[in-house]
Amino acid sequence: MNKSQTIISACDIEAYFTGRLPAILDQIRNIVDIESPSGDEEASSAIADFIEEQVLEVGDRVRFERIKVAGIGEHVIVRAFRSSKPSVLVLGHTDTVHPIGSKEKNPTRIEGNCFFGCGIFDMKANIILIIETIKFLAGQMDLSLPPITCVFTCDEEIGSPSGRTIIEKEARLAPRCYVFEPSSEGRVKTGRKGTGLYKVAARGIPAHAGLEPECGANAILEIARQIEKISKLNDPSRGTTVNVCTIRGGTATNVIPEFAECTADVRFTSMAAAKSVDGAIRGLRPYDPRISLHIEGGINRPPLERSAEVVNLFAIARSRAAEFDYSLDETQVGGASDGNFVAALGVPVLDGLGVTGDGAHTLNEHILISDLAKRATLATVLLAN
Repeated sequence: MNKSQTIISACDIEAYFTGRLPAILDQIRNIVDIESPSGDEEASSAIADFIEEQVLEVGDRVRFERIKVAGIGEHVIVRAFRSSKPSVLVLGHTDTVHPIGSKEKNPTRIEGNCFFGCGIFDMKANIILIIETIKFLAGQMDLSLPPITCVFTCDEEIGSPSGRTIIEKEARLAPRCYVFEPSSEGRVKTGRKGTGLYKVAARGIPAHAGLEPECGANAILEIARQIEKISKLNDPSRGTTVNVCTIRGGTATNVIPEFAECTADVRFTSMAAAKSVDGAIRGLRPYDPRISLHIEGGINRPPLERSAEVVNLFAIARSRAAEFDYSLDETQVGGASDGNFVAALGVPVLDGLGVTGDGAHTLNEHILISDLAKRATLATVLLAN
């Protein structure tokens, strides 16, 4: 908010959200109890229904869109405060890694300052935080607000195969982007590594392991040699990690294996490093000339690099947080998000704006209730600016 437009202080905004905390907790419970694993179309639709119901309460200052993708689910777009100005982009996702029935193992519950639930930290509580922020801003009728476009994808946890196109389309029109992925112990994320996933498969020649092993070409042995070569691509000094994470092959204990494969997870801090590793993996050649190699995969998410524009965006956020005595710090992490796609287009991105918590992707997943009002206040002063 410009000084001439400020009608309520950050401290007053925090007081507002503190007063609304019981209602916010109820809404978080409601959305968390709608289990929505990636790829479950029915569950994704239920989450979209819930968000639409909440958004319709705002009135005509907000528009709602649903994009159905067969076999995936429904992406949701919320457009607030129409204007000729470019829209600030806000990102989140509705899918979780937890299969249906996981809430029986990690029930949605409050224990002291901790609010537990499957997907509550990553990132359903943050969807409610965004909705609450928009509801508050919509009530400030005499405040000139920048337009806001919120994109909630339903396939982020599986690499955003259909959500990426939607995100990039909206990002090309945005001056900046706020990503409400979980914070890192309260710290926002000014840098994320990019990701790549590869599958290396070997096809050899089967043979009887006792009678004529020399007639076979061992695919498992070939993959073992390739794994050693792939592992040597690790370069910690450049922030590059290459890890073989799965392996399978063979058919029986007395048969020289005809087939074997492994997968490799790749993380990098720059596109130069990404291209270097990509070229090395695609350039793998068999040690045994009787064996053929087949390589699939590639770079999934480019890195979110800590650019000067990102640093400036963080400085603004830290300054606004200080207005209500909220300490804000930054970090850079190895995991990627949909914000990586936006950053690759040259749009400044501030990630990890979600509420403080822990246990993402585990049955100990939770958020800290004491951080909710402060995080909502931060979101509000940033989106109103």
